[in-house]
Amino acid sequence: MARNKHPEETVNLILDVAFRLFMKKGYEHTSIQDIIDNLGGLSKGAIYHHFKSKEDILVAVTDRITAESNQMLAAIRDRSDLNGKEKLKTIFKESILRPEQNDIFMVAPDFHSNPTLLFSLLHDTIEEAAPTYILPIIEQGILDGSIKTDYPKQLAELILLAANVWMNPMMFDSSEEESYCKFMVFTQMMQGFGLDIVDNEMLERLQELTSIYRKNK
Repeated sequence: MARNKHPEETVNLILDVAFRLFMKKGYEHTSIQDIIDNLGGLSKGAIYHHFKSKEDILVAVTDRITAESNQMLAAIRDRSDLNGKEKLKTIFKESILRPEQNDIFMVAPDFHSNPTLLFSLLHDTIEEAAPTYILPIIEQGILDGSIKTDYPKQLAELILLAANVWMNPMMFDSSEEESYCKFMVFTQMMQGFGLDIVDNEMLERLQELTSIYRKNK
């Protein structure tokens, strides 16, 4: 039955099953065979026709989770009623508060054991997210006077690397106390650029996500 599906339906079935298993058992404790056993007769060959490895499946699952987020980032970037600094704050707030973050932190892949996945994240941050979403906002902020920097490209990269990597508790297995300290340093750093774009609501949410991660690691 599953073998007669169109390719996109087969991919969606694989991702649905993989996501449920990653959520229930954790990424590290889910095997390709576990995924096959829950596909209703789909063969191992069918999986490898679409994905080279379990890591590729995780990347696809994460991409699907974040697809809606990327649409949100683009929508904020393109708003005409906010200045550059206001757009940055709105992006930070909506990104960290969105419910899908709970799912990502529950899956919590071990980045230390997945250097390819870690490199992919870093590459996407520098080559895709920073120039696509953050740089245009900083450039707007320079024009409207709400952001002051002579290095917009590098500031865009720094903001995302600090927020998505350095402050991400999954990267360095941070405790809630460590996450708090990093958030405070990030806050002070942003204020040094004149960017008061983070607040206590975001801090509480980061600590909540850190707690979710640590309970499921």
